[in-house]
Amino acid sequence: QVQLVESGGGLVQAGDSLRLSCAASGRTFSSYTMGWFRQAPGKEREFVAAIRYSNRLYYSGSVKGRFSISRDNAKNTVYLQMNSLKPEDTAVYYCAAVSRLADYSDYTSYDYWGQGTQVTVSS
Repeated sequence: QVQLVESGGGLVQAGDSLRLSCAASGRTFSSYTMGWFRQAPGKEREFVAAIRYSNRLYYSGSVKGRFSISRDNAKNTVYLQMNSLKPEDTAVYYCAAVSRLADYSDYTSYDYWGQGTQVTVSS
């Protein structure tokens, strides 16, 4: 069982930056694919970024070049650095984990989820 706890959300202005953190429990964190997803009101949950155990990185087209995912296995933590934020980035951001090889962009592939953290970007 893996527990995930996100932090770092908040209210910012367009163009600002935020860094989200996701702390994971468990001794096998380094073997997990970790993903960030987001969900805006009235919309489906969408893929944002993922990092494999091999440190291979994946981004959605809407955030590529602005967001950066990273992990610190010693701290069992995955990060999402968000720069040049836009109002359309406003959503609840979720951290997710999966231990097997799976489609990193499909939220149904993930086994464990955090409670989410709100990010609001004002124009």
